[in-house]
Amino acid sequence: MKISTIAVHGGLTDTSHYAAAFPVYLTSTFIQKGPTEFREYGYSRTANPTRSDVEKHAADIEGAKHGIATATGMAAVSLVFETLNAGDRVLISNNVYGGTWLYATELFKKRGVEFTVVDDFNTYDFETAPADVKLVYIETPSNPLLEVTDIAHVAKAAKARNWLLAVDNTFLTGVNQRPLDLGADVVIYSATKYYGGHSDLLAGLVVLNDDKLYEKLKLYSKALGGVLDPFDCFLLERGIKTLPLRLARHEENTHAIARYLSAHPGVEAVFYPGLESDPGYAVNRRQSKGAGGVLSFRFNEEAYDLEKFVKALKLFQFAVSLGSVESLISIPATMTHESYAPELQKKLGITPNLIRVAVGIEDIEDLIADFEQAFAAAKR
Repeated sequence: MKISTIAVHGGLTDTSHYAAAFPVYLTSTFIQKGPTEFREYGYSRTANPTRSDVEKHAADIEGAKHGIATATGMAAVSLVFETLNAGDRVLISNNVYGGTWLYATELFKKRGVEFTVVDDFNTYDFETAPADVKLVYIETPSNPLLEVTDIAHVAKAAKARNWLLAVDNTFLTGVNQRPLDLGADVVIYSATKYYGGHSDLLAGLVVLNDDKLYEKLKLYSKALGGVLDPFDCFLLERGIKTLPLRLARHEENTHAIARYLSAHPGVEAVFYPGLESDPGYAVNRRQSKGAGGVLSFRFNEEAYDLEKFVKALKLFQFAVSLGSVESLISIPATMTHESYAPELQKKLGITPNLIRVAVGIEDIEDLIADFEQAFAAAKR
């Protein structure tokens, strides 16, 4: 089946009453047959039918065997990091989500885990990697500079050294990019974003094929308790059904806005792998079906006032997050990536005038008109 059909018809079938929408099982516990006869479900922290439905649906979207739904995107990241033991090392992209960076800088050390920051995995010499590496962690496109990593290239190097490769695929989803098909071992999502799509839930997903790794992660999920509750599973399931449709509109709008911003005097640079001029364009085109609905740009503060620009916007709401139907705008240096030290922000190019735009599904003429009036209000 094609992806739009899977989005509508994936997941489990309700065989109790054959409801078209899978039921919400708002129960903490399930009645068992007897002391030696147990049913499929016992306690909702371990498993819940509504969660099983959305987990299978997420795996179906990815063409994968297994899915695990977690309470937040960071719970999904944390679950994968639980595979590490004291003495292990992680190779991690220098340009990752701020919450992931916070975990690495604050929690790895107390767990006896080390990490090495890699500036560019596409040119990294894996022969020089430390001997204690166990996991490679990448985002592509990255947050917030939309840098693209060649997944197959990294996967080949990781597999040759028996390392796990985890890919945060939040920006593109399984609709546009399938890291497992390119050699990754596990894929991570903040399902709060495109999978949910409506700014009304927090959720995470972990998707994989390896049976042994899945059983290990399921056990860790049970022990840690960071599972997705049944009602949010229902909301996430509903979001998945329209994911391909929404994502197509997100991307259509983002391409148009990227072209508009690239030609505007109020913009110094645009970061979006959907533009042919972008350094990541060729690799992203080779490994993905699209470039997603997020871009960043560097604001020209000499000619325009940044604060006036932000405050003048009417449709682009000033808030963190992305992937929802409404358009959002944020400043990574002080919002999503505030956990990065100032010197690291400067090194990476996360400057105070860098603006990240999560483009929604509104009419593109209205979105561009909103930018136009905000630039006009901010002109010095």
